[in-house]
Amino acid sequence: MAEEKTKTEEIKESASDLVDHVTDFLETYYQYIAINVAQRSINLASGAINFVVLIFLCLLIVSFIGFGLAWWLGDMINSRAGGFFIIAAFYLVIMIVIIIMRKKVIFPFLRNVITRKIYE
Repeated sequence: MAEEKTKTEEIKESASDLVDHVTDFLETYYQYIAINVAQRSINLASGAINFVVLIFLCLLIVSFIGFGLAWWLGDMINSRAGGFFIIAAFYLVIMIVIIIMRKKVIFPFLRNVITRKIYE
């Protein structure tokens, strides 16, 4: 009978150790998931900030190139307003092409970039 108690106590102790190990494992796994989510969020936020800054700089570059080209073209055709209208028409054509291509080219490209950034 004493042997049965010791075996029972050993089983209870083993079960208690197993429960302790499982809870430690679950806590560690929870911490791992939290760190992983935080890291992905930081990567996504930094990528978004980088993207916004680059878009702003590209917008400035395109604006100054557009102004310079419109001014130069206006001097070439002896009508500064005409130069600005020609450049505005060029930008309008680019905008129409982008609108036409957005569902087949632009949205899939952006979706792939964002997905790669999330799983990076």
